[in-house]
Amino acid sequence: MTRLATEHESADDSTGLLLWQVTNRWQAAQRAALKPFDLTHVQFVLLASLTWLDADGPVTQRQLADHAFTDPMMTSQVLRVLESRGLIERVAHPDDKRAWSLTATTAGVKLANRANAAVEQCDRDFFSTLEADQVPFTAALRRLR
Repeated sequence: MTRLATEHESADDSTGLLLWQVTNRWQAAQRAALKPFDLTHVQFVLLASLTWLDADGPVTQRQLADHAFTDPMMTSQVLRVLESRGLIERVAHPDDKRAWSLTATTAGVKLANRANAAVEQCDRDFFSTLEADQVPFTAALRRLR
């Protein structure tokens, strides 16, 4: 039997595989944390990001996608769902007639804040095993991003 041609002696030596495995576990934890709020993770990220950015004035779809590092087409699709649920509104942008200005509704802000508390608790629980290593781990993730 031929084995996989790899530079690694063990699968546990593959940074990419480990990242993928950890990401899958983290995403499962996030899905469970967000289930009571009837939000997918990407819906939460966009709603929370909009709530964050909204305090500084009009937010375009492009600004939101750039902030969240999401694909603009997928962002548009998710925003339609959030709008249909009454969590966000789109109105004509005051400075750019080609763009929409996005804003979280009162219900959207309330939901974003309740869900954010659950997401942050989930993160605290998930990453707690890192202890003092969490700060350099987070810094390393920023470099990779």
